[in-house]
Amino acid sequence: MSSPGTDVDRAVDVVVVGAGQAGLSAAYHLRRAGLAARPEGLGEHVTGGFVVLDDAPSAGGAWQHRWDSLRMQHAHGIHELPGMALPEVDPDERASVAIARYFADYERNHDLRVVRPVRVHSVRELGGPDGMLVVETDRGRWLTRGLINATGTWQKPFWPTYPGRDTFAGEQLHTRDFRSAADYLGLHVVVVGGGTSAIQLLLQIAEITTTTWVTRRPPVFQQRAFDEEWGRAAVAKVDERTRAGLPPESVVSVTGLPLTEEYQRGIDRGILVRLPMFERIVPDGVVWAPEDVPPAPEHQRADVILWATGFRAGLDHLRPLHLRGHGGGIVMDGTQVVADPRLQLVGYGPSASTVGANRAGREAVRNLRRLLRL
Repeated sequence: MSSPGTDVDRAVDVVVVGAGQAGLSAAYHLRRAGLAARPEGLGEHVTGGFVVLDDAPSAGGAWQHRWDSLRMQHAHGIHELPGMALPEVDPDERASVAIARYFADYERNHDLRVVRPVRVHSVRELGGPDGMLVVETDRGRWLTRGLINATGTWQKPFWPTYPGRDTFAGEQLHTRDFRSAADYLGLHVVVVGGGTSAIQLLLQIAEITTTTWVTRRPPVFQQRAFDEEWGRAAVAKVDERTRAGLPPESVVSVTGLPLTEEYQRGIDRGILVRLPMFERIVPDGVVWAPEDVPPAPEHQRADVILWATGFRAGLDHLRPLHLRGHGGGIVMDGTQVVADPRLQLVGYGPSASTVGANRAGREAVRNLRRLLRL
């Protein structure tokens, strides 16, 4: 979509920031509530409708950036968007292609008119009697009565700090930068992280070269399928933290890992053998503390360190609103920011999953309809 004019402020009832699963779900429910998608906005202070702003060049949310070797049959966490079934696809098709196509069709079918690419720099108080927020972007300003933030985590990869990291002579990359296991043929790769992505990439890389797997905590494999009951229990634990104003933890940290047939084969083949976290990084590899030897070696030579260490919520643009409390997180009531109910965070904390994101989009719109009397 072409850029709307940037010489005047545009005003809407609701700005949605992000067009991934959570953002599209919220936009769908705004349309269901009778609001029109208005990328051009209205005159200053004359509000109406909503706009979705997305920083990606095309539809697909974070899925469009996933590594090429991730096929639909191995892609976890896919859930259909509200009001449109996920079509059957070839299980060998790249997830980045199939899901992006589904998201694009969804935007078109529901006339969501997403504005992209647009980078939101900050959200501030406008001041004055209207109680509006100013959303400042690289394509002008939008004034809004309410904001649904659905920026997810993809833009905020987490890189832990370890002694000697800057001295490593090999390659270091994060999950988000991974493209293909073939890039590391013949190289020894240390994979750091205990989540699903770490295990999936480890199994791929181990097919063509040697690997070492390290995690801070021993992985907990659960001999059960990840079902709805398990998911609800995990969401409840994360919800407890956000209601207390604590930073949300990853879902895997509270659920453990389902012991799939693929993972069991990896264990049987000696690939999924976890070592404790190394003490420091040296130019040619990693070194463990004396108390960790055994089971860890004293020193492991490495050509590559792959940090599969997760992501953090992309909320830097909300910093001018001073939402974080003493616990380091934002005190939440479901999707609603307790300190400022005009702000709804979807895809944050308990809604940081595809199923949770759909529910959160509906809840956020319900909250704003009540607050703003839409």
